[in-house]
Amino acid sequence: MVNGAETMPARSVTARIKAEAERLGFAACGIAPAADDPVRAARLEQWLAEGNHGAMEWMETRFDHRKGPQSLWPAARSVVALGMSYAPAADPLALAAATDRARISVYAQGADYHDVVKRALKALARWIVAEVPGAEVKVFVDTAPVMEKPLGQAAGIGWQGKHTNLVSRTHGSWLFLGAIYTSIALEVDATHGNHCGSCTACQTACPTDAFPAPYRLDARRCISYLTIEHKGPIPVEFRAAMGNRIYGCDDCLAVCPWNGFAGAASANKAFLPRAELAAPRLAELLALDDAAFRALFAGSPIKRIGRDRFVRNCLYAAGNSGLAALMAPVQRLLADPDPAVADAASWALDRLVEVMPVP
Repeated sequence: MVNGAETMPARSVTARIKAEAERLGFAACGIAPAADDPVRAARLEQWLAEGNHGAMEWMETRFDHRKGPQSLWPAARSVVALGMSYAPAADPLALAAATDRARISVYAQGADYHDVVKRALKALARWIVAEVPGAEVKVFVDTAPVMEKPLGQAAGIGWQGKHTNLVSRTHGSWLFLGAIYTSIALEVDATHGNHCGSCTACQTACPTDAFPAPYRLDARRCISYLTIEHKGPIPVEFRAAMGNRIYGCDDCLAVCPWNGFAGAASANKAFLPRAELAAPRLAELLALDDAAFRALFAGSPIKRIGRDRFVRNCLYAAGNSGLAALMAPVQRLLADPDPAVADAASWALDRLVEVMPVP
């Protein structure tokens, strides 16, 4: 450890950090070494070289920092990896056949996890600095060049499943991840073993075949990527497979058998679904202008994609609905100023006309 922290046993500090993390609402906490892992870096480099990141250019441009903790911050000696549960009480796949409704990923139905997790991370970081003289810290949640999932596995809080997300034997696939890099040397936890076995549930559940192989994701085919990160029209080959999913996709997570051990009681209450987002009506979402969109999604991660991309997604869902009642709101969007919205409206209208009964 550094400075005054040298006098405090690593085991004692680690145990106290974990207790404070639990008090602050984290369901999982583990410690990993901060040294860069060349194997992890090589896998990331290959994934990027194959173009699997799609249009997420920031992953490539900040690769040198993303390789490992010490590549980002050379003073780092330990990583506190944390997980906050958002385990749902209801079945995330329950609305699959409700074509007049839109499906929003579980993680986006409540408060913005960026804000909730970062607030708790900062509180824990302040506690570490106050309790361990000389400690330096940096906090990260999702928006920095940090490989949270591999670090979570290295810290023993779960393992990267065949769907590439972290899986916990206690919390299933429902963990928001964050990390605190620190200059103090903490007692590290054992790396978590892999417990996917021969299961292929997540692979076969994917509606767009986004997994070229177990433990590998092609983001360009992933509905979560397409509905959130992808700008402009979504490739035609994926539109029908989107069904009524308008923001994210839970299919590969929801079918994981380990979710049988994930109790909703452990979920942070901030992530409880807002009533208006649990099963929203497509007709109402199609009518949103920019002001109404911002008002509806204030405090939600959905706000980040903007009205145009969101309505584009809703139009694909409308086209897949087979509902004549949605033709009028779709037609009103044919002349939308955003080209991707107008294109999606034209596609949706063509689809609805195709399935309408002949008089």
